[in-house]
Order: sequence, then structure tokens, then C-alpha cells
Amino acid sequence: MGDVAVVELDGFELRLVPTGTDAGSDEVAVADPSAEAARIEAALEANPHAAALLVSVLRRTLDLDARTALELESLTYSTLLGGPEFAAWLFRRGPRPVPPLVADPVRLTRDGDVLHVTLNRPERRNAYGAQVRDALVDALAVALADPDVRVVLDGAGPCFCAGGDRDEFGTTPDPVTAHLIRTQAGAAWPLHQLAERVEVRLHGPCIGAGIELPAFAGRVVAAPGTTFRLPELGMGLIPGAGGTVSLPRRIGVARTAYLVLSGATLDLDTALAWGLVDARTGDDISS
Repeated sequence: MGDVAVVELDGFELRLVPTGTDAGSDEVAVADPSAEAARIEAALEANPHAAALLVSVLRRTLDLDARTALELESLTYSTLLGGPEFAAWLFRRGPRPVPPLVADPVRLTRDGDVLHVTLNRPERRNAYGAQVRDALVDALAVALADPDVRVVLDGAGPCFCAGGDRDEFGTTPDPVTAHLIRTQAGAAWPLHQLAERVEVRLHGPCIGAGIELPAFAGRVVAAPGTTFRLPELGMGLIPGAGGTVSLPRRIGVARTAYLVLSGATLDLDTALAWGLVDARTGDDISS
């Protein structure tokens, strides 16, 4: 299994310990700490600006109120949109057509005081693009206007949400506009406000925004086989849908840093053990 390995970046230390170790709050247990540290070091070398700014944000996030922390994340993300690492990723990816509009990107039904909100772009794996974002925020506004309403949020098709729509990446006219959209029109803040009245039901690969947003909810349940991943560092970015705010408040800074820096896929059992997910589908945690 290997010995303890430490990844250091600008004074921030990520301690990797062997699986089976009683890991502390500032440690992450992995199968092979040395191999995992080498993989993370390679990621840091490939995208040093994004990695350094990620650490800077994570150092502060738990000391800030959620609204201020979201603003810090957005300012940092928007700065990276203008950076060389994101530009290099865009160049490698090549030009893409903007996704077409659809009639009902989010389905909304109400049964008494329960508002059922379903992400409804299964052909795009419910990617968190502009149209889905705006429709989701409109749906959450219904609950914000009525304190008796509870929200159940899920997704149609093969997964809850596969993250930001990559075909829209790089289409915002400038970083300032990107920041204003993220802070004034994103779903993170209303989800945080509604947290204790929101249950999110996850399934399939939940990537980027597909776990960043659910992590704000008071109750997160996931179907067997659900997985989780934060891939933003590989694009020269940090989580931008609220993940540097929501995840540390559920699983701590070290585990959040590990997920971003490694890009590793997290299985459901580990997500449950960490507290990223509250229960499997069908479990009763009401007691």
C-alpha cells in the first residue's frame, strides 16, 4: 500500500495515507499514496495556475459566509477563463457548435407542498448549460417565494448531471460578464438558501456541477452505481458551480482538494463514508 505521501503546493499540504488507515480530517486514504501523489504532481505541473488558485480559494472558503465564498470562487474562476491554461484546453478541444435550444430543459410538477424539479436534457446528459441553469433557477424561485414548499430535484436519462456543457465553454464574451452571470444567475446561491428544504436524487456519473450543486442540499440520496468526479483542473479551471463552497462544508477541505487535484472518480461507498451523500436510494435516514 505504500507509506504516507505528501503533496505540497504554496504551503498547502495534502496528506495521502494508505487505505485502511484511520485518516484524520486533513488526510485522504488511497490505495497507493505514492502513485497517487505522482499523478497529482503531474496534474499540478500541467496546470499550475489553476492549482495554485484552487488552493488559495480552499484555504479561505470555510472562514467566509457562503455568499462571499461563492463570490470568491466566481472571481477566481473568471480570472482563469482569461488564462493560458484554459486557452490551451479550448485549442485542444477545437470549435464546437452551440447546443440547440429545447422546449422544456427542466420539468416542474407540484404535489401539495412538494415541488418536483427534473433536469430534462437527457440527450446532453443534463449538462448544466445556460438554458438548464436558467430554468433551474426559475424553478427554485418558486420555492423561495413559498416557505412551505419542499423541493425534490432529480434528472432524466442516464445520469443526474454530467457537469457544465462543454460546448458552451469559452462562449461568454468576457470574464467580467462570466462572473456576473455566475453570481447573479447561478443556482448555487438559491440552493444554499433552500438547503434544508431540498432533497437531491442522484444517479449515474455526477460530474462537476452534477455534484457541486447537490452538495448544497440538506439531503442527498444516490442510486447504486452513482459516481462523482471534479474534472475542472484538467481544463485549467477550478469548480465554478459552487463546489469550493458546498463540498468543503460536507467533506472538508483536504478531500475537496484531493478530488479536484486528482480528478479521481469517487464511488458511492466512499461518498457515503465521507458524507458527500447522505443515503442510498431507498435508505431511511429520517431517524
